[in-house]
Amino acid sequence: MLLASSSCNDWLDVNHDPNALEEIPDAKVLLPAAQVGIGNNLMGWDFGFGGAFWVEYWTQSYTASQFKSLTEYLPQEFNTAYQSLMREPMNDLKRIKTMSAEDENKGYYFVAEALSIFTWQIITDVWGDMPYFEALKVDEGILHPKQDTGAAIYEDLMLRINALLETDLSGSSISPESDFIFEGDLDQWYRFANSLKLKLMIRLSETPGYNNSSVLSFIQNADLLTTSAKISGSVWNDAMEGKRHPMREFQAGGANYFSTNVIAAKNFIDYLSVNDDPRLSKLFNGTKGAFYGDFDSKEDSDGNGTNDANEAYATVIFSGNMDLMIMSDWEVNFYIAEVYARAAQNAQAKEFYDAGVIASLSQHGISDTSIIEDGGYAAWTNGTVEQNIKQIAMQKWVANANYQHIESFLERNRTKYPSVNDIDIEANRQFAFNNFPVGDLTISVKGRALLNGNLPASPLYPTSYLFRNNNAPSQKANVGEKVWWNMKIGK
Repeated sequence: MLLASSSCNDWLDVNHDPNALEEIPDAKVLLPAAQVGIGNNLMGWDFGFGGAFWVEYWTQSYTASQFKSLTEYLPQEFNTAYQSLMREPMNDLKRIKTMSAEDENKGYYFVAEALSIFTWQIITDVWGDMPYFEALKVDEGILHPKQDTGAAIYEDLMLRINALLETDLSGSSISPESDFIFEGDLDQWYRFANSLKLKLMIRLSETPGYNNSSVLSFIQNADLLTTSAKISGSVWNDAMEGKRHPMREFQAGGANYFSTNVIAAKNFIDYLSVNDDPRLSKLFNGTKGAFYGDFDSKEDSDGNGTNDANEAYATVIFSGNMDLMIMSDWEVNFYIAEVYARAAQNAQAKEFYDAGVIASLSQHGISDTSIIEDGGYAAWTNGTVEQNIKQIAMQKWVANANYQHIESFLERNRTKYPSVNDIDIEANRQFAFNNFPVGDLTISVKGRALLNGNLPASPLYPTSYLFRNNNAPSQKANVGEKVWWNMKIGK
């Protein structure tokens, strides 16, 4: 239906001229561009690659160098994502809200505010303290917005989502053609807002202010998503430059990063392979993964007669009709399962955990659910609260691959699963291969010393922020600095 619209391809081009759009006072023109702009960043250059490398789905190949700095934990700013989000979708969403704030039809305002809260949550979760209360106010003469704490931002986002959920949407509507995510279904957008509130609440699970009883009461009474908030793969034109799924641009475009730079990390692909997870063949061509962050090996670690650098490592699969996730149905189910697990209500935790795994399998077109049935590696086991949280987190790690990389990074920071194993691969590669900690992350071979044996926790502040804002703070020391809610003990 969306492809049938004559203006669909124009909406996919998010590199629009904001000065030209000043002449178009119509929210239905701005909304699809904002939606695609957010989605393209979630699985774009910074978040798509950065998230995948930092949760060890992928590693840099031995024969190229494009992503060595990511896997070595060298300074990363994710500046492209920050500039893109602030310059385009966030300004478009602000304009939609300004246009529609006084309208009796609250549809466009509701959707724009929900997506604005969602994007602010991503921004502060990724970078931590950032300008917020004075941000996006150049029209008010504020050229150098002050930096706000992540805690203060979260407090205000919660106020905003609560106020939004009080909106009376009866009689309101939005054009289906202007909504790539739910095709104008405001009931689904209300569920999205409720699910976003749940996400905000549970992200604080390791902070002193978290109250699981309150979150439990919320999920038992709220109308939450049962289907993914996504941009359908049918929207893309895989034959046309600039109209593809963002990861397909990097795969099918001239740079062709996936054939030269990206291979499977042993950490992730071994977990799938050892457990005979059917999603393996949907995510990778091949079954062999490389040690994470290992570029200089002259050894034959597995003893098969081939030097490590010359092995045929698995490569990544992205199809031309990939859906682009904003918030997935498995994500919401896993959140609900965790809340029940923390309340020691294991029957309900299992119900939603199973639903999350099934949703992930379904996204890949897999109907076989034997991995969660008796004897399956992902079958629910009634354990301690912490063991149950780990079960959920591990399946979230698998489910997010190829769909929600930055979300996987943030959730690993929160839960500390997958765990980190301190095995020193470079000290003895043969021993490491034969005793590899399947189901754990490892510290980068080449970045081991840089963060004192820890994993990355957040990128540096973006250069575009630091150099243009007189109120900007000093730069972070490295990518190991944790954001305020990242309080759980662990690497």
